[in-house]
Amino acid sequence: MGQNQVDASQIREMDSGEKRLNELGYKQELRREMTLFKTLAISFSTMTLFTGITPLYGSSLAYAGPASLVWGWVVVSFFTWFVGLAMAEICSSFPTTGSLYFWAAHLAGPKWGPLASWCCAWLETIGLIAGIGTQAYAGSQTLQSIILLCTGTNKGGGYFAPKWLFLCMYIGLTLIWAFLNTFALEVIAFIDIISIWWQVVGGTIIVIMLPLVALTTQSASYVFTNFDVAPELTGISSKPYAVILSFLVSQYSLYGYDAAAHLTEETRGADKNGPIAILTSIGIISVFGWAYILALTFSIQDFSYLYDPTNETRGAFVPAQILYDAFHGRYHSSTGAIILLFIIWGSFFFGGLSITTSAARVVYALSRDQGIPFSSVWRKIHPKHKVPSNAVWLCAAICILLGLPILKVNVVFTAITSICTIGWVGGYAVPIFARMVMPEKKFNPGPFYLGNLSRPICLVAFLWICYTCSVFLLPTYYPISWSTFNYAPVALSVGLGLIMLWWVLDARKWFKGPVRNIETEHNGKA
Repeated sequence: MGQNQVDASQIREMDSGEKRLNELGYKQELRREMTLFKTLAISFSTMTLFTGITPLYGSSLAYAGPASLVWGWVVVSFFTWFVGLAMAEICSSFPTTGSLYFWAAHLAGPKWGPLASWCCAWLETIGLIAGIGTQAYAGSQTLQSIILLCTGTNKGGGYFAPKWLFLCMYIGLTLIWAFLNTFALEVIAFIDIISIWWQVVGGTIIVIMLPLVALTTQSASYVFTNFDVAPELTGISSKPYAVILSFLVSQYSLYGYDAAAHLTEETRGADKNGPIAILTSIGIISVFGWAYILALTFSIQDFSYLYDPTNETRGAFVPAQILYDAFHGRYHSSTGAIILLFIIWGSFFFGGLSITTSAARVVYALSRDQGIPFSSVWRKIHPKHKVPSNAVWLCAAICILLGLPILKVNVVFTAITSICTIGWVGGYAVPIFARMVMPEKKFNPGPFYLGNLSRPICLVAFLWICYTCSVFLLPTYYPISWSTFNYAPVALSVGLGLIMLWWVLDARKWFKGPVRNIETEHNGKA
C-alpha cells in the first residue's frame, strides 16, 4: 500500500510532457530543464528576424518592385498561420524530439507509417542541414560587406573578400556552431536568450533609426502600390511570374518554427509549451519582419544604384547599400551602416547556432530509430553534457561539403536556399496530410486541439506547402545558363531518388518508423 502511494506521488510529480513521452513508448534520456521562454528563444532564433529577409531582399525587390515584396509578406504570413496551427495541434499530441517524422509515423497508421516517417525524416534532415548552410553563406556575405565598408568601400579601394576567403568564413561559422553545440544545452539556451533580445532590440533600432537617418524616404504610394518588373536585372518580363518569384523572400523567411517541436523532450510541460512557442514565434516574426521590410523599402535612395556593380558595396548586397546610402548621406560616414550590419550578422550567427541544434536533434532521433547508416554512432549522447554531440558534427561535416562549390559556382546560395526550403517545409506536409485524412476518433489530442476546424486548416496548410515547394523549383533568372541555373531540382531529384531507391530495395524490410525504447507494464505483463 505504501509502495503504491509512492508510485502515485511520482506520477503526480512527473512532468506532463515526460508522461506523454512515456505513453508513446519513449523513456526520458535528454535533460528536461528548458522553460517556455528558452524554447521560444531557440524557436525564434531559428526563424530569425533578419536571416531570411536580408539575403533575398535585393532579388525579390528586383523581380516586381516594392509593392509585390511588401504585400507578399502579408500574404505569406497569412498562410503560414494555417501551417503553424496544424503543427501546434500535432505537437501538443506528440511532444517528442523526433517531432515531424514521429508524427508522420503515428498519424499515417501501421500500414503507411513506416513510409511516411521515412520520407518525412529524410526531407527534414536534408532541409535542416541545408539550413545551416544558408545561415553560414548569408553570414559570410554580410561579413564580406562589413569588411568592404571597414576598409574603404568599393570606390575607396576597400577589400572585397575573394571566393577562397568567403569559403573559409563559411567553414569557420559552421565549425563554431558545432563546437558550441557540444556543450550542455543550457549554454545554447542562454545564447539564444541573448539572441531573442539581440533581434528584438536590434530589429527595433534598425526599423526606427533607418528611415529617420535617410535623407529622403520613398512615398507610401511607391512602397505599397508600385509594381515594376526589371528585365534588365532578372531577365523576367512577365509580371505574374515576377510576382510569384518576389514572394520567395517571404516563403524562405517564414518557417523554422518547428524548432520548438524538436526540443520538446527537453522542455518542461512540452505538450502545452511546444504549441505556444510555435505560434508565438510566427506572430513575432510576422510583425517584425514586415516592419523590417518597410524600413528598408522606405529608405531606398536610388533604386537603380542599388544594383550597380560600381557602387560602394559592389552591387553585391542590396541591404548593405541601403544602409550605407542612409548613413553616408547624412553623416558622410559608413560607421552607422557597419554597426547595423553587425547587428544583422549577429542574427545570422544566432540563427545558424539554433538550426545546428535542431538538425542534430533530428539526426539523433532518426538514428535512435535506426534510420541512418551507422546509427549506433550518431545516436550516442555525450555522457557529461547529455547532448547528441556526434550528430552535431555529422551535420557540420555535411554542411561544409555543401559549401565547397562556392569556389566555382555563382548560384550556390540559390540552390542551398531551395534545397533547404523544399526539404524543411516539405517535411511539414507529410504529418499534416496524415492528420487531415486520418479518422478523427483515432487522434489522441493534447491540450491544444483545433476540434472541427482541424481538417480545413490542415487542407489549406497542405496546399500552401505544395505551392511553396513548387515555386522554389522554378528558374529565378533568365536566360538560363550554367551561371544562372537553379540546380536545386537536379540535386533534390538525385538525393531523394537515392533515398527512395534505398527504401524500395532494402529499408522497407527493416525500417518500421519510431522504435519504442521503454517497456510499458500493463496488468503485470511487460
